Amino acid sequence: MIRILIVDDEKEIGTFLSHLFMSKGYRVTVVNSGKDFYYLDLKKQRFHIALLDLKLPDANGLSLLEYLKQQQPACKAVIMTGYSTIQTAVDAMKLGASNYLEKPFDDIDILEQQIDELLAGGDESVNQYLQEAAVRSGLVIGKSEKMKQLLQTVYKVAQKPVNILIEGETGTGKEVLAHFIHEASPRTKEAFIGVNCGAISESLLESELFGHEKGAFTGAVQQRKGLFELTSKGTLFLDEVAEASHLIQVKLLRVLETREFMRVGGTAVLRTNARVIAASNENLQEAVRKKTFREDLFYRLNVVHVKIPPLRERQEDIPLLIQHMLERYGSGNISFSKGAIRRLQEYHWPGNIRELANFVARTIALLDSDQTVITEADLPLWDTEGASIRMPSTLESDDTGKQNHELEEYLRTWSQSVLTTFEKKDDVHLEDVLAQVKQLESQIGKAFILKALQNTLGNRSEAAKRLQITMRKLRYLLNEKKGDTGT
Repeated sequence: MIRILIVDDEKEIGTFLSHLFMSKGYRVTVVNSGKDFYYLDLKKQRFHIALLDLKLPDANGLSLLEYLKQQQPACKAVIMTGYSTIQTAVDAMKLGASNYLEKPFDDIDILEQQIDELLAGGDESVNQYLQEAAVRSGLVIGKSEKMKQLLQTVYKVAQKPVNILIEGETGTGKEVLAHFIHEASPRTKEAFIGVNCGAISESLLESELFGHEKGAFTGAVQQRKGLFELTSKGTLFLDEVAEASHLIQVKLLRVLETREFMRVGGTAVLRTNARVIAASNENLQEAVRKKTFREDLFYRLNVVHVKIPPLRERQEDIPLLIQHMLERYGSGNISFSKGAIRRLQEYHWPGNIRELANFVARTIALLDSDQTVITEADLPLWDTEGASIRMPSTLESDDTGKQNHELEEYLRTWSQSVLTTFEKKDDVHLEDVLAQVKQLESQIGKAFILKALQNTLGNRSEAAKRLQITMRKLRYLLNEKKGDTGT
């Protein structure tokens, strides 16, 4: 027989839940205090599910949860909480809670459904659904315990219509995680749209978020719906929310508080039920302290806080991430040797997954056409402290600005050398000068190719197409081999 434990100081709730579950044939035990809870002999009385209130007059619900999981690890715990303590409920799930319920219980059918699902489905069914959501969103779960725990938590939170704030270093995959949350939620069939709050001007961002009416400003030739309207039943992802201007922050606060907004230049009040996921690589609490970000908006966005660990803290995931990237780039026949993988796991990846993805794409681009295994010899050169990567070519870099600077420096040096030779009054070896011109042609060609490969994530065919050259010419310039270059 199914046994359910209910711990709640409100006797009415305990009585109601007791009648509800007893009518389904379950055996129910109700206690109304932490003291009564600890009197239970949990080594003898086994429960399938425990419903725990987080706030008891004489006990902390988190302490009860920890004790319960120590005594009965297999018992599935459901946290009962008010809306104002949802973040605490999320913390409870990190301690082993399976789910949480908001009080008061507005929809008894949902409550029954959640309990029935916990009883009917084990961890395997949850993991399968989690894996499916990960595949749809392009997220690699990996082997890291930190990531597994994080995904288990956000999977549970995804079922609730609450706002989520994702923080993490640049390149850790905040948008991918936001997409995963959407795919794992009941809104998966609805729209998921993201916008970078720091990439466009204040006026354009306002129009993008809230829409505008025809004639609202110069160029507004027709009415346009905003993202809050387009994602009214779906998910709106606000990337780099710390970059939003003060005006945008005020307007965001209003729509999050009231669920109401108006299009730019409009008078009609519109409503939205969009689920907002915000992200920032900046510490928003620090931004609040510096008064560059509104404190009230921070609390509206930070209903549930998630922090993605950097890649250096989940190095065991690097092999799976690389395999995923190889398949995404259409290079599933290529592999990294064990020695190469081990070397890559020693590097601390300051650019995180984005840096790893660029590295994989670039490494593939520089391979010989018949090469299928990448060894340590094919890897970039490491500095003496193992703190950074530099590619063998002086024109290759993760940073476009640095790449431009290096090309500019090369051209300046080359020009000075040729001009110095030209100004000589004695004899000049013209063949040497022409050889320098050929070297210039080679370096410039390689620079353009590497830039195109960076823009196409290592897709050689697409890079050659954009440069209007043949694949043979592309390989020739990259590998500096003699032969038919084609055109």
